[in-house]
Amino acid sequence: MAQIARECRKLVTRRALMAAGASIVPLPGVDVAVDISVLMRMIEQVNQRFGLTPEQLEQLAPQRKLFAYKAALGVGSALVGRMVTRELVIKLLKTVGMRLSAKQAAKYVPFAGQAIAASISFAALKRLGDRHVEDCVRVAQMLSELRDDNVVASY
Repeated sequence: MAQIARECRKLVTRRALMAAGASIVPLPGVDVAVDISVLMRMIEQVNQRFGLTPEQLEQLAPQRKLFAYKAALGVGSALVGRMVTRELVIKLLKTVGMRLSAKQAAKYVPFAGQAIAASISFAALKRLGDRHVEDCVRVAQMLSELRDDNVVASY
C-alpha cells in the first residue's frame, strides 16, 4: 500500500504542475476549466489505484461494501467511493481557499498575474490531491484490517 501511496503522490504532483502550466495561458476561464478537469481525473485515478471507485466497491460483499462507505465517512472524505462531479470539485476547490474570481482577476496583471494564477492552481490541486491520497490510504488500511464479520458488526 505504501508503494501505491507514493505513486499516487507523484501523480498528484504531476497533475498539479500540469494545471499550473495551463494557468500561464493569459486567457481568463481556461485555467479554471483545466483545474476542474484535472482534479476530476486525478481523484478518479487515485480511487482506482486504491480499489475505491464506486464500481470497485460495488464488487465487494455487502457487509464489506458498507464498511468501506462508513470508513470513508469516518475519515471525512467526500471523494472516496463516490462519483466525482464537476459541482463536487468546484465545492472542494472553494474549501481550500481557491477563489475562482481572485484567480481570474490575477490574469489581468501582465506576467505576474499568470504566475499568481499558476501558484494558486498548483497549491490547491496539490493540497486536495495529497489529502485525498491520505484518505484513501486510511480507508484501504481499514479494509485490509477487516478480517471477519465481527469487525463489521462492531463498526
